[in-house]
Amino acid sequence: MCTFDKDKGPRRLMKKGLTLILVGHINFILGAIVHGNVLRHISKPSQHITTEYTVANIISVTSGLLSIAAGIIAIVVSRNLHVLKLQIGLLIASFLNALLSAACCTGLLLAISVTVAHNGEGLMMGCNDTMVPTNARSPVSARCPFDTTRIYDTTLALWVTCALLAAVEVGLSVWCFIVGLALRGLTPCGNSYIKEQLEEEAECSPRSRRLIGQRLNPDA
Repeated sequence: MCTFDKDKGPRRLMKKGLTLILVGHINFILGAIVHGNVLRHISKPSQHITTEYTVANIISVTSGLLSIAAGIIAIVVSRNLHVLKLQIGLLIASFLNALLSAACCTGLLLAISVTVAHNGEGLMMGCNDTMVPTNARSPVSARCPFDTTRIYDTTLALWVTCALLAAVEVGLSVWCFIVGLALRGLTPCGNSYIKEQLEEEAECSPRSRRLIGQRLNPDA
């Protein structure tokens, strides 16, 4: 897990960063679709904001944005392995993104469980018939200000997809965090020796440039 090849490692890190950016964008878009089509109708001040709305909209969208930022940092680090600030930035961004994505995945699974257990009653809180609980699986008799067609199936399908994407974000973020540990030579990746190799390469580069300059300009 802590091995980082100096030759192939940067390319792998760049691929992981690109994947994080792609997954983050998809997760962000799906969260926005759920909010725009369904959850905005149950987030009015006069009504109760359900657990589904809080989890799916706020945490999922924030996780997608942070995944995009972590992916960008990973790509920049892959091109600048020697820069200390970028290494620390990769550690912090990947660690925070792993935690937030794990919380997002857990929250989405909780929202799915609550919705299935109550037959989607929380999804129908924007309807006018508030005296009688409305079943989202058969909202034929409900008078709602939005289209109730397949609201139950569509919302669950989007939430399941977002939960899977959040799990992918967790795996990618943990991998980037381990790479950051290896680059800094921190425990438990202190024996990878990649930090020493990068420091030796950084020290040898100025010497090589001076030797090349002396060969090109022997009179200097």
